[in-house]
Amino acid sequence: MPSREIEFKTLLTPAEFQSVVAHYQLTPDRRKTQTNYYFDTQKQQLKNQHWGLRIRTYADYGEQTLKVPATDGGLWEITDKLSLQEAATLTKNGTIKAPGQVATKLATIDVAPSDLHPLASLKTARWEFAIPEGLLALDESWYGSQHDFELELEVKDPLQGKEDFHTLLRSLNLNYRPGENKIARAFKEK
Repeated sequence: MPSREIEFKTLLTPAEFQSVVAHYQLTPDRRKTQTNYYFDTQKQQLKNQHWGLRIRTYADYGEQTLKVPATDGGLWEITDKLSLQEAATLTKNGTIKAPGQVATKLATIDVAPSDLHPLASLKTARWEFAIPEGLLALDESWYGSQHDFELELEVKDPLQGKEDFHTLLRSLNLNYRPGENKIARAFKEK
């Protein structure tokens, strides 16, 4: 079953990142590491549709997620859960799990799992926690020769969420720095 993702993001400087860490009194033991492996066809059929496909591994499980634009903003996320062993095998072999919800959706644009290839990877150390405005994620990511910082706010309502996001940035004395999503940043560094 697809889930709806509505989120607002800003890139942070290292000093701003540390400021947010201090503001929320975040400790290293609450930080989780995840690695994303991004896939597309040789002709970049997914990118051309504004879709994104990744396998993400956590400490104890994995998942493959296809992100598809929603007609009224945000994204639909279609996810198949994976065991850590499945995720490791799939990323090692450079393929995705089939059958599954992701493969079924890909078939609607004539993309078979065998058409896909891993194109980039990105490692993120993330703090994620609920605040009154929504689900806040504070990310430090490494990909290629790049290292960056990002704040994300996931919300339920796009209009109220946008307002809440900008209010949050002001309250934390952060500048809004739009950036490309992680998949686009990782693809540029491959």
